[in-house]
Amino acid sequence: MYRKYFFISLVTAIVLVMGGSSAFAQATGIVRGKVMLKQADGKTVPAPGAVVDVYRLEVAGKQENIKTNKRGEFQAIGLLVGGKYILSISAPNAAPFIRSNIKPGMSEEYVINLDPGNGQRYTMEEAKKLAVSKEDGSAGSTATGGGESAEAKADREEKIRKNAEITASNMKVEEINALYNRAAKEGGAAYTAKRYPEAIAIYSEAITADTEHPGAPAILTNRSIVLRLTGVDKFNAALQAKDADGKAAAKADWTQSYKDATMAVARLKAQPPPADASAAANHKDQYYRALLARASIMKLYVPLVDQKKIDEGFTAYQEYLAAEPDAEAKSKMQLEFAQMLFDAGAVDKSVVEFQKILEASPDNVEAMLGAGLSLFSSGDNTKYQEAANYLQRFVDKAPDTHALKADAKAVLENLKSQNVKPQKGNTGGRRRG
Repeated sequence: MYRKYFFISLVTAIVLVMGGSSAFAQATGIVRGKVMLKQADGKTVPAPGAVVDVYRLEVAGKQENIKTNKRGEFQAIGLLVGGKYILSISAPNAAPFIRSNIKPGMSEEYVINLDPGNGQRYTMEEAKKLAVSKEDGSAGSTATGGGESAEAKADREEKIRKNAEITASNMKVEEINALYNRAAKEGGAAYTAKRYPEAIAIYSEAITADTEHPGAPAILTNRSIVLRLTGVDKFNAALQAKDADGKAAAKADWTQSYKDATMAVARLKAQPPPADASAAANHKDQYYRALLARASIMKLYVPLVDQKKIDEGFTAYQEYLAAEPDAEAKSKMQLEFAQMLFDAGAVDKSVVEFQKILEASPDNVEAMLGAGLSLFSSGDNTKYQEAANYLQRFVDKAPDTHALKADAKAVLENLKSQNVKPQKGNTGGRRRG
């Protein structure tokens, strides 16, 4: 029972001290409105079940299949304020309708009146093309809806298709490059300001547009970092509120963070180092940042989301430590690595890593505590003497303000009740002689 209590206490304490800032509000808005259908007598009635597709003109953003309720009302959320959007509306027995110049975040309610037609629904390419040539209003109907012959419709659709292909061919690279440049600049600014949801949205827009882009590993690394931090905020809030859904949301963020960092490392590993010295230095820096992001998420993802990934966590830390040139940073990450093993329940492995740290830095109180608790948590009473020695050293050397000093004392008392007392003058480690 003691072992279980201190395992939970240690994990909770470590998570709680990681980042305490709250995310700022997203720079997004809502678009709402009502869809009406004209009847044979000229009157209009609500159109329940009408489909509203929202497309962003300047980039590939979209929200599709938003359906009106029984009153014909609809609402689209999460649209970037300042973006250029259009609405493409379709409904059974109605002609399709394009509404442009949509401004998220405004108080305006858009009222759409559909003419009778055959229920056609435009593709994103058709809708964008028609929005350019028609500022607002119905973009035509089919032969059964009244007005356009089947031949004219086929000719129009073919022209739209060809124009879309030409436009995509000419502008795709330029558009995606602009998205990645924006992600690096605006996403970075949002991250620095701790507007995490906004940063995630900007990074995601670029990644969704082209996951094979040369800049994808850097943006994947950035998104991994932000998702890890926002997950910490959610988890801390959920701990205080005892909110199971909040914990699940945090773990979902950490899962995506793990996937992003893992993909970034794999992509950069697969790229041959550039011949140009400047490009090679940039590639090396990107690879280092990806390795650091992957190791950093592993300390949360492995113990709190998927302990089966412990071998991946081991590899992630080893590869990062091999690439880290700074001795102080490396020492800090070695401690986090050992702690990850302990938090994931691999106490035999964590003992080894904590002892490695103490060999290089004998006065490291965190390693003393980790080694002592790992040995105690093993449940092997032949290791309790060694555990008591480490924990006593920790109690003697750690400041009274240390969050886990009282816990270490309690474990020592438990061990004493089992006739296991710290050995005077012992510096920790196994009994000899």
